[in-house]
Amino acid sequence: MSAPAASLTEQLAQRLQQPVDAASRQRAALLLVDWLGCALAALRYPVAQQLHGLVQQQPAGSAVALGAGRRGVADALLLNGALGNVLEMDDVHRGAILHPGPVVIPVALAAAQAEGADAHALLDAIVRGYEATIRIGRALGTGHYRYWHPTSTAGAFGAAAAAASVLRLPADALADALGTAGSRTGGLWQMRHEPVPTKSLHNAEAARSGWLAAQLALAGVRGPRRILEGEQGLFAATAPDALPEQVIAAEADWLIHSTSLKPWPACRHAHPAIDALLDALAPLDAAAIAQIQRVDVHTYAEALRFCDRPQPQTELEAKFSLQHALGSILVHGRPQLAHYTAESCSDSEVGAARTRIHVREDAACSARFPAHYGAMVVLHLADGRQLQAERVDAWGDPECPMRAEDVVAKALALAQWGGVSAGLAHPLFAQVQALADGGTLDALNSMLVRVA
Repeated sequence: MSAPAASLTEQLAQRLQQPVDAASRQRAALLLVDWLGCALAALRYPVAQQLHGLVQQQPAGSAVALGAGRRGVADALLLNGALGNVLEMDDVHRGAILHPGPVVIPVALAAAQAEGADAHALLDAIVRGYEATIRIGRALGTGHYRYWHPTSTAGAFGAAAAAASVLRLPADALADALGTAGSRTGGLWQMRHEPVPTKSLHNAEAARSGWLAAQLALAGVRGPRRILEGEQGLFAATAPDALPEQVIAAEADWLIHSTSLKPWPACRHAHPAIDALLDALAPLDAAAIAQIQRVDVHTYAEALRFCDRPQPQTELEAKFSLQHALGSILVHGRPQLAHYTAESCSDSEVGAARTRIHVREDAACSARFPAHYGAMVVLHLADGRQLQAERVDAWGDPECPMRAEDVVAKALALAQWGGVSAGLAHPLFAQVQALADGGTLDALNSMLVRVA
């Protein structure tokens, strides 16, 4: 009798054993800069202070919890795993419709700190964690995204892969870790409808689940190998249009290169419209912009599902409002963090501008989603002119990437927003960038401990 075919997690585990190349390590270091900037900016928000209160009560350990010193890995992940998503400026993978960085990077960093690993082990773990997250995320399909938070669902697999990479687990044990992590993963979107920080907590729990799953596998604990495709597995339970072949599809390179970065402090679904509006406004002077009577936004259905919010009342709602994003640009120009606060929601001038933004679904944009996040805007001026601009992809996507210096500038601005001094932030991000070229993790850890 022939042996049963290898499960999807077993095949994925084998793929994750491949060596990581220098270019992928460079990409991982840049994404670490981006995540760290997002996490540092979040230090000023209530959820960070609330989590600090919990984490600081725990015993000292070997992992750095940002702003709370050295703590145990699970405690560091409770804090660091939540911080990266608070501002909605974390990286994204379009096809998987999720954010790998906020889950994978904290696990890779904490595991490397706990194990005394070197910089390349950290970066390799990030690359492998992204790979697992993206492959499983894109296989879940858009039906899963309707109710489930795929960053949490697929992120737990990526966290397990990242931790397993640092722990140097063989493929057999990695498959167990993936199965254990996947057996209790997921998070429901209901928190979108209420002003709560649960989305960020989903990420922290996914990170903690992945770390625990890898430790259990190291101890010899078995996990369900067919957790994805089994009759009562993840696809059957939560993914009506699952694409199982996407878990193991051949790729020319590590998928970390196919991620997108977010230059603007808003939900990624708003970015194509932001970029299109900035393009349309580029030839106009202030007098002409003041003549704009109406802005029509044509975009994909999922962008409207998440971001059609004409009257946001809170900072979180502002980040998920196409009307607020575009109205703020009409008033203030290039988007800034200060344009997405509770105070900005009650700004009368911005409120008036929001009433001029009209959104609708565009069939072509919907058909291209999720491979491409696109939008078109049409400006209607008082003198009868109409101007339009279209984006098939947004700034920060692989098709129109942010330069390394743009990513660092973003991170520095975020760190300042979070209260980190320029005297610490500049050498900190330089040290992160140096990890791929001989920089030491010890030097980075020493700087991270100084974050207050």
